[in-house]
Amino acid sequence: MFPRLTNLGASSFGEDPELFGDTLFEVIEDAPRGHFLPFKQQAVNELRTLLAYSDVDLDRVSWAVLGMNPMADIEEPPNWGSFPSLRAFWSAVLHAFENDPEVRAGKEIDRNV
Repeated sequence: MFPRLTNLGASSFGEDPELFGDTLFEVIEDAPRGHFLPFKQQAVNELRTLLAYSDVDLDRVSWAVLGMNPMADIEEPPNWGSFPSLRAFWSAVLHAFENDPEVRAGKEIDRNV
């Protein structure tokens, strides 16, 4: 039901998310990069749907699609960061995708110009 979020769980938020940033907040900021506009738009739709769920259902889906616990206070890497709830985490991910320049423009942007 959430193929784009599952893809993010297997990559950006997967087993080794620290490969995608020095902190969890950087991983979230970088999550839209490297994806084409249709993926980003679909991720926004999935995130909005997910955030409309009850906390119980949001927890259940999160554990199914994430390869990490965004609420854990981990020691390695240092200063990694954590969120107070899964809803706060997914809201931050939605914010990153909604504010992506291509999503805001509604079209792909040629970054080589």
